[in-house]
Amino acid sequence: MNELLIIVLAYLIGSIPTSVWVSKYFFGIDIREYGSGNAGATNTYRILGPKWGTVVMIVDMLKGILAVKLALFLPDYLDNDIQFVNLQLGLGLAAVVGHIFPIWADFRGGKGIATLFGMVLGIQANVALCCVGVFILVLFLTRYVSLSSILASIAFPVFILIIFNEPEKLYRIFAIAVAMMVLLTHQKNIGRLLNGSESKVPILKHRDRRRQRRRPHGPTEN
Repeated sequence: MNELLIIVLAYLIGSIPTSVWVSKYFFGIDIREYGSGNAGATNTYRILGPKWGTVVMIVDMLKGILAVKLALFLPDYLDNDIQFVNLQLGLGLAAVVGHIFPIWADFRGGKGIATLFGMVLGIQANVALCCVGVFILVLFLTRYVSLSSILASIAFPVFILIIFNEPEKLYRIFAIAVAMMVLLTHQKNIGRLLNGSESKVPILKHRDRRRQRRRPHGPTEN
């Protein structure tokens, strides 16, 4: 009974629709009616700007961290590392499901990437930070948030199965499932990436301007 209640609580925490509430309270709009229609940090960044996009991302990450920390309220699991990690996985997944299907926002949420990252950060910070490194590198090189998220999620099972060689079987299965889930939820983004219509985030514009200035001009007509 206690496990069920705490899993429901994790879902309710994940259901907090950060971007929807921010857009409605501060701007009088529903973020889901603009841009990509997604209730996540990336769309908030594009529509409301970097400040609010960052706020939404941090809060969504905290939802995942807080959800897995709820496991500490069940002391019977603390003496068994495997059971404790399994409980954390269940709580984290409940929060991610809540983010994707939030009860507080008509079950129309985001893709759960930030909350998923917060979940992994709360369970195994070193793996999460490695995935952040992949995300930042790809974002720096391409400015595609979607591609950065996809490649970071694919790197996740590589880190779990190969680099860190995590022995817990359920965690290994979870890592593979995460990569598959992200690929499935980013099908439209993948299509736009392939046809060249995916939007880039407006960062590192000074780098692009420098490249434009350095690019040699073609011959002028006399």
